[in-house]
Parts: sequence; structure tokens; C-alpha cells
Amino acid sequence: GLHQPIAVIPNGIDLTCEKLPLEMRPVRSGDLRHALFLGRIHPVKGLLNLIEAWASASRLNWRLQIAGADEGGHLKEVLSLARSLKIEDQVEYLGEFDDKSKWDVYRKADLFILPTFSENFGVVVAEALSQGIPVITTEGAPWRDLQTYRCGWWVRPSVDGLSRALSEASSLSPVCLSEMGKRGRHYVQRYNWSKISVEMICVYEWMLGMGSMPSCVLID
Repeated sequence: GLHQPIAVIPNGIDLTCEKLPLEMRPVRSGDLRHALFLGRIHPVKGLLNLIEAWASASRLNWRLQIAGADEGGHLKEVLSLARSLKIEDQVEYLGEFDDKSKWDVYRKADLFILPTFSENFGVVVAEALSQGIPVITTEGAPWRDLQTYRCGWWVRPSVDGLSRALSEASSLSPVCLSEMGKRGRHYVQRYNWSKISVEMICVYEWMLGMGSMPSCVLID
């Protein structure tokens, strides 16, 4: 029953910190390629589904890397499942990284995966896209645009959904993955804090009668 104006402004990421320019990102061919999960290691992130999907998907010369803080000992459960499915040699835990060092981890990845059950934004998706990395995530995260802008996969939060996306992604050539990454890096510029902060200022100025209504404001 509320009809007040609503300003729709997304969360954002800092794109001003030093990053690898997109044109310098190497196109890897023939070498072992890496799929990365970076985030807190917690059941809500869907890592057990990812391990099962990894075991069932069709891949050649790929390794799954997991990075982030272990919460409640969930990492042990994840690695135990990998051993039971006989893929422990394909799964590597990198450890925990601070905000500065995590960018080096992103830059070494060829694919990013967030198999989450529930996410209010998923800043790691935006961070990965900013590095020119295609992304697989689930409908538990608000990233339908990955499909719209052809820079990733947005699938059901299930073993089957992840497995299908992994099989498709791992079958693509390094050049195809690189092109997806370029589209993702271009798309994610809309989440730059410098742009979002201007939108927020415009909303406050409008509320104070100091400017016109911004386009990000919706009125019922």
C-alpha cells in the first residue's frame, strides 16, 4: 500500500584500485586452466553442490581453486567430499586472502564460480567481471545480466545446473572465454562506485529541492 518514490541504485565495487588492463590479460592455451571460487566457506555458498558438479562435468585440463575463510569447519566437509568422489587432485584450497592480495588470485583465474543458494548482491561476481573473467553463478544471486550480456551463466542452484554450465564453459576455447570476459568487464562499469555516488548525490539534491528527479527514481 505504499506509493512513495523509490530510488533504485545498485551496490558497487571500487574500480579505481590498480588492476590488470584488459588488453594485457593473457589468452591461455594448452596450459592447465583454473576455475575459482572466492568467498567465505560456508554451507550457504553451495560448495558441496559445486564439488559434485565438478565430479560429474566433462572437463580437460581444468583445476578448481577454492579461496576464502573457513567458517565452522565447512572446508573439511568440502575437501572430504572431493576425496570421496576421487577428484581431490583437481581441487585446491588456496587459503584466505586480504582485499589487496585477492586481486592476484582473480587475475590467475580463467573462470569464476559462485554456486550460492542465497546472495543479496554477490560483490565477488562484480569483482571477477572487472578482471575480465566469465562467471558461473546461480539464481540465488541477482545476476541474470550474465546471460543478457553474454558474459557468464546464471543457472539453478543445483548440481545439475552447475554441471551443465561447467561442461559448457570448459568446452569453450580460451579465445571464447576471453571474449566473454571482455564483455563482462565492459558491462560491470555500471557498478563503479564513482558513478553510483553521483546517482546518490542527485537523489539527495532532488529531495532537498535542489535539482530535478533523477532517472533512477521510480514513482508508482
